Amino acid sequence: MNNDQRWARGERVRSERPPNWERSVIEKLATESIKEQRRSRRWGIFFKLLGFGYFAVVLLLAFGKGLLNMPFGETEKHTAIVDISGPIAIGEAANADTIVAGVKAAFNDENTAGVILRINSPGGSPVQSGRVFDEVRRLRAEHPETPLYAVIEDLCASGGYYIAAAADKIYADKASLVGSIGVRSGGFGFVGTMDKLGVERRVITSGNNKAFLDPFSPLKEDEVAHMETLLADIHEQFRNVVREGRGDALSGDTDVFNGLIWTGEQALENGLVDEIGSEMTVAREVFNAEKLVNFTPQDGLLSQITDGVGVSFASGLFDRLSNLNIGH
Repeated sequence: MNNDQRWARGERVRSERPPNWERSVIEKLATESIKEQRRSRRWGIFFKLLGFGYFAVVLLLAFGKGLLNMPFGETEKHTAIVDISGPIAIGEAANADTIVAGVKAAFNDENTAGVILRINSPGGSPVQSGRVFDEVRRLRAEHPETPLYAVIEDLCASGGYYIAAAADKIYADKASLVGSIGVRSGGFGFVGTMDKLGVERRVITSGNNKAFLDPFSPLKEDEVAHMETLLADIHEQFRNVVREGRGDALSGDTDVFNGLIWTGEQALENGLVDEIGSEMTVAREVFNAEKLVNFTPQDGLLSQITDGVGVSFASGLFDRLSNLNIGH
């Protein structure tokens, strides 16, 4: 008998659906929802771990040298290295704040047997060099038991030697270039060029010397004389620093303050250098701590990444306000 016949006879047709089917569907939906949440949670953990791993790799690449060299939990004595590389100036890697921070960290480390200023610099700002000299001498006095030597690589000129003079001793390679103890200021004059082009120079100042050494105007004897006075004053400061740092080591046979530069062997003869050798020579034979640990502060992670994508381009838009320096 079919259903129609049953309905016709007034009989109730039983549903083919199982009893409590609504509850079963709800339970299945809840179970699937829980499974989906668990899958999402696992994927979330996976991507978090992946992101953490990526960040760790970037961090290692950015700070790898410093991280590998830091003496975490070590008790072995080491020789501390602080690099002074390139021009010494604000905005450069070799600026006073960075150098002094490295020297301070090196002295404060209890496993430091001795500190080496590893210098490879053409010089730079007399102010930055002077700040480093003063702080190195102060820190050396605070840690009299820890020697500090300067080791010259390829070049140690002007501001670089200004800093080296703060060391207990100075080492150099026989072919290193050392010296250039002097001060310079340079520029160009375009007066003849302006005349040939028919360009009229117009400058309005408040103060007779506000256009001091203007490159588009003829040199004035009083301005040149004033500039020579400035240079002579800074040069004398430089000489006093070298005399203070080197003392009787300087040879009286050679005028080491004339701005010339010498090889390491020649510098040894005239007293600008104490020994021929390298950082390994000092670490192994003087400090008896052959292991080298570099305490030079590294650039921050963010600056290293942004430099890689062209932020350094922006810094090139800023002109130097002064060309006065004690660089070679």
